[in-house]
Amino acid sequence: MPYATTNPATGVVEREFPSATSADVAAAISRAHSAHVEWREWSVTDRAKVLATVAALYDERKEELADIIAREMGKPVRQGRGEAWFAGEIYKFYAEHGPAHLVDEDLHPMSGGQAIVRSAPLGVLLGIMPWNYPYYQVARFAGPNLLLGNTILLKHASNCPESALAQEKLFRDAGLPDGAYINLFVDSKDIEAVIADPRVHGVSLTGSEKAGAAVAAAAGRSLTKVVLELGGSDPFIVLDDSNLDETVAAAASGRMSNAGQACTAAKRFIILDSVYDRFIEAFAAKLKTYVAGDPLDPGTNFGPLSSYSAVVELLEQVEDAVSKGATLVTGGHRIGEVGAFMEPTLLANVTPDMRAFHEELFGPVAVVYRVTDKDEAIALANASEFGLSAAVFGSDANDTRYVADRLDCGMVYINENTDSHVDLPFGGVKKSGFGRELGKFGFDEFVNKKLIRTS
Repeated sequence: MPYATTNPATGVVEREFPSATSADVAAAISRAHSAHVEWREWSVTDRAKVLATVAALYDERKEELADIIAREMGKPVRQGRGEAWFAGEIYKFYAEHGPAHLVDEDLHPMSGGQAIVRSAPLGVLLGIMPWNYPYYQVARFAGPNLLLGNTILLKHASNCPESALAQEKLFRDAGLPDGAYINLFVDSKDIEAVIADPRVHGVSLTGSEKAGAAVAAAAGRSLTKVVLELGGSDPFIVLDDSNLDETVAAAASGRMSNAGQACTAAKRFIILDSVYDRFIEAFAAKLKTYVAGDPLDPGTNFGPLSSYSAVVELLEQVEDAVSKGATLVTGGHRIGEVGAFMEPTLLANVTPDMRAFHEELFGPVAVVYRVTDKDEAIALANASEFGLSAAVFGSDANDTRYVADRLDCGMVYINENTDSHVDLPFGGVKKSGFGRELGKFGFDEFVNKKLIRTS
């Protein structure tokens, strides 16, 4: 797929960019390897100073960065500014707190003598990043690994070339050595050759299950370390009617942020019978308040999907469910004839013979289920191949903790939407991938925990 900026609000191709040739790729790997030889010799303190400058530049340039992704993938500028700011906060966290996590660990060996474990870099890493959060996803990967002394080859999504270039320039302006962060417009078909290069020591992918399986297979053939953050079909469980208005507001924002295009967005709303009728009525009414608009308009909070093909996929999933007996509570249609806009949609009475029961709905479509008790809620929540995150709402701390403890996922948030925090681990289980990012856990994936023993 060629690299191009196609405005999803208009369908117009605004800019196109050539893909890298084989020679370009080989030269980029060589540059990144040479940069690693230099970058790893910098002190952690000096590397942290560069990341602090990176953080400041993300904040300084957030208006420009928000404008770019509004045109590339349709994110409203008010959300894009927030994403650029939060990406900067990730780099700021690693600049300020990362060095303390990289000090040598003294093991006090039972056999006597001295032994330490030192966190050493691996070398060149490949990041394969998606379009839905073009800055934040890169920050989760690049922040801790640059501080470690690794260097980065970054293959961004083909519909986000301008944000990819803007980030490469930002790193260069921050004083990162030449070659320590290289944007690579490489076609997906050429990725295996990059992974197979012996100078590439790790690959991190955030994306679809299909892409993750392909990258993991290629990495396995080369014995290359891999981290995968894949899809999610996250449950949002409501145990009682306490603070119902706030719970419904959280449900709507959890489903509709970024037009519902988030792996950790609430997608399956599992509601106890005692509150189901009131919840679904209020939830449908809340979804109807979201009005689609131009993502470049500062007042817009609900923009287009990333592409017209994304709308088509969602419509097919909705139509499959309705044709098999699901109830279309609200929405279910494309908005207008220009751009990739779709109505906020709510489905009920979804059953296992429908695509919407098993597949990730990557857009403004919610599915609501009625259950009799918390154990049925747990069973339904776990009846998914995905296991990224979950949210549990209820007034009884024992009940919410009981449910949280039994959910098969990497993250559970109680009485709040799933979110991302610079200092908390992010990642999933099952077909949502493996590995952890953010906080101190971001250092644990692409690092050589080197033992140095002195007798």
